[in-house]
Amino acid sequence: MLRQVAEGVHVHESAFCRSNAVVVQGRDGVLLIDAGVQDHEMVCLANDLSESGWAVVAGFSTHPHWDHLLWHTALGPAPRYGTAGCAAMVRARLSDAGAKARVAALIPQDIVEQVPLELLGRIAGLPAGAEQIPWDGPQIRIIEHQAHAAGHAALLIEERGVLVAGDMLSDVLVPMLDLMGGADPIEDYLDAVRLLEGAAGGVDVLVPGHGSVGGADQVRARIERDRAYVLALREGRDVDDPRVGPSAEPGWEWVRSVHDGQVQRLAQRDVQPN
Repeated sequence: MLRQVAEGVHVHESAFCRSNAVVVQGRDGVLLIDAGVQDHEMVCLANDLSESGWAVVAGFSTHPHWDHLLWHTALGPAPRYGTAGCAAMVRARLSDAGAKARVAALIPQDIVEQVPLELLGRIAGLPAGAEQIPWDGPQIRIIEHQAHAAGHAALLIEERGVLVAGDMLSDVLVPMLDLMGGADPIEDYLDAVRLLEGAAGGVDVLVPGHGSVGGADQVRARIERDRAYVLALREGRDVDDPRVGPSAEPGWEWVRSVHDGQVQRLAQRDVQPN
């Protein structure tokens, strides 16, 4: 069910990893950011939009991970966008005949049959350095960076006071670094946190890719929590973070294994010969 979080901005939460699809009202229809994950959820979203008299006129994927690249025919044929870096990564990963099979192998087996892959990753890259989404609605500033994935973007809807953070600033997931493709994943992440911090001054609502929508009182706290986590990784210290400790939200204890894996891979990077 759509939930309004600000004037003209609604969120539809998936059961998979509490993934948030974001709907922004424009003059002639809506922009849909990160459309969702499971087939029946996207059909539900399409029905909710139709009942409200809204058509999808544009889509946007915040980054090139499978759960942010999905679409459903029920949502219509609107153009779908990503940053130039995001689109380039999608082309590189999904251009061969075996791509969808590889993606399917990444999806949890209990939902893989419910994830529509037919329209996976059919996005157009915006011009390099583009700062706005091209659509007939409120101005949406693109804050591109290299944290989490190549071409990752947060979106600032300034006149609505909303920051759509992509896979950053979550209350349930720790920062997940791009340890496979990033040349300096820790510094890339810290740079991205600084960018979001600089954009967050007038933000009243924070929507992460996964987890709870936060109010103005949580924006600064989540920025500082992500920064503290990444600094602890850089300095090789134990982290003091509720997302990986005994106070982790029930059902999210597995995030500890994500953290442990990052610590291990960073240690391996440190001992690699130059």
